[in-house]
Amino acid sequence: MQITSAEFISSFADVQKCPPPDKPEFAFIGRSNVGKSSLINMLTGQKKLAKTSVTPGKTQTINHFLINKSWFLVDLPGYGYASVSKSTREGFGKMIERYVRERKNLSCLFILIDPRVAPQKNDLSFITWAGSQGVPLAIIFTKADKLKRNELQKNLKQFENALLAEWEELPPLFVTSSEKRTGRDEVLDFIGQAIETERNS
Repeated sequence: MQITSAEFISSFADVQKCPPPDKPEFAFIGRSNVGKSSLINMLTGQKKLAKTSVTPGKTQTINHFLINKSWFLVDLPGYGYASVSKSTREGFGKMIERYVRERKNLSCLFILIDPRVAPQKNDLSFITWAGSQGVPLAIIFTKADKLKRNELQKNLKQFENALLAEWEELPPLFVTSSEKRTGRDEVLDFIGQAIETERNS
């Protein structure tokens, strides 16, 4: 898939105020500072489409971007950060929960994982919860350029084994680097195929 246009549409904390659910939607979520905004900018080819920040918890709303005038890319608040208050974290939790459960046009939820750290309990818990909602999932490992190849493979295997303790089979997995543009074609082709499948169903 080629991205020819990408534009910011809306930013809301209330799921009911999100754009009409009349286009396929692909949402991105992960722990704070996992590289979500950088990945979105890399995929769309626009350096400043999604605002990047070194401050955890920067994304506090559901942000919709219209891609190729035909589908939405959605930037969701992160989870598992400590620099915002407990009440704010709980608010994000409810917002994310409502979005995942209520958006009928959600074609895939991409869960971003930092492969430099051991499998985190909040990542695994979120993946298990999202899977229990019957939502199509895919996992994107970010910042692949920060590890040597053998370290990356070792850490990916560790995460896969942690997932297989709960899952009979793994969801689609992608390895990316926003710096090196690694994995861009694979993620966009996956989205393109999902859109085509929905169109033909």
